[in-house]
Amino acid sequence: MTAPGWVAHAIWWQVYPLGFVGAFPADPAPDRGEHRLRRVTAWLDHAVTLGASGIALGPVFASRTHGYDTTDYYRIDPRLGDDSDFDELVAAAHDRGLRVLLDGVFNHVGIDFARYRAALDGDPAAVSWFVRSRRDPARFATFEGHDELITLNHDNDEVADHVAAVMAHWLRRGADGWRLDAAYAVPASFWARVLPRVRAAHPDAWLVAEVIHGDYSAAVAEAGFDSVTQYELWKAIWSALNDGNFHELDWALQRHNGFLDAFAPLTFVGNHDVTRIATQLTDSRHVAHALVVLMTTGGVPSIYAGDEFGCTGLKEERGGGDDAIRPEFGTPPMPVDATGAELFGLHQFLIGLRRRHPWLHTARTTAVLLENRRYLYRSDARNQTLLVALNLTDDPMPVRLPDFGFPQAQVLAGSGAPAAQTSAEVLVPAHGWLILAPH
Repeated sequence: MTAPGWVAHAIWWQVYPLGFVGAFPADPAPDRGEHRLRRVTAWLDHAVTLGASGIALGPVFASRTHGYDTTDYYRIDPRLGDDSDFDELVAAAHDRGLRVLLDGVFNHVGIDFARYRAALDGDPAAVSWFVRSRRDPARFATFEGHDELITLNHDNDEVADHVAAVMAHWLRRGADGWRLDAAYAVPASFWARVLPRVRAAHPDAWLVAEVIHGDYSAAVAEAGFDSVTQYELWKAIWSALNDGNFHELDWALQRHNGFLDAFAPLTFVGNHDVTRIATQLTDSRHVAHALVVLMTTGGVPSIYAGDEFGCTGLKEERGGGDDAIRPEFGTPPMPVDATGAELFGLHQFLIGLRRRHPWLHTARTTAVLLENRRYLYRSDARNQTLLVALNLTDDPMPVRLPDFGFPQAQVLAGSGAPAAQTSAEVLVPAHGWLILAPH
């Protein structure tokens, strides 16, 4: 499966709308005329200033609580607004050159989903939309033990028809693609039946699946996704930086090279489901290192809203445990301190570097120097090369380029080094980093 061409230039700014606009946690009462989705629209200029080329939205469809318990796939969540608010957001995004990615929850539904209510009343046709619990056949199966998330029967052709129709409906309304939530829990055969129907009518749509563990390449091949979420690399980035173990990161990057042979993964160092990178890392100096890796390796990068300012937040495995990582945002611009402003500037610069080097979308990485706490790797594609030096030690890291086959290199960016400097030897500061263009 070949992804649409525009994805090669995609850099997402991801937003979890219900939290972003303060609609959750909240009483899911009918809309009081607040039209909160317009608050997301008000941040689109920020996404452009950041350098993003698209906005990836979390759930926007009617639900009872957090958006992943869908009640009506054809209705905008009344806590966010209505169809006109959605249309306004899409039009405003497209006017700014931003693509729009929607979040589709097609593994399960909420307990207020009409077919589920009918199934509880004994409607045989509705019952066939769901599967019985193995532990208690009198009940319907749920997703990962969440009683309010009812698993769909993906062997039912009516369910497949429903999902294909929903996806096509919102693509017709202006969306540019879908993130398929919990796609790992859905049989690959279901996606193989549904996705070709969607693509037949919308060949320019990008379809990325949430897959956490397992064989990513096999998932893409069997289900027909364009891409999957690269959780392996996400984990390796922060774990390697925390543990001072670049061997872990290098191993993940070699795996990543293999994935790139088949597809371009969705890469990230933060999203709405994980602890914020500024909290996850034990040394705040290494947030920059994580971002450098993200922006200099192959794939389709995504920035979770707030990470560009250094926002913090710990995910906890309890009720309300996602609240800290899904906070409300006010009216732009966000007030930040000097550290936040510096980190935002770094995001702008590295995203700009990525956009000036679009070949990084398919770049493979190779270790040039690999130690526990010092790492020099090259990113290569289309006869283009960048060198990236990462130093986690308390001492400067000298890099003599001729030792690695490069007469000299130009410093494109880095901590403690003047940009545009060209030299045969560079010095990476303690806990610093450099991006070099070799000659």
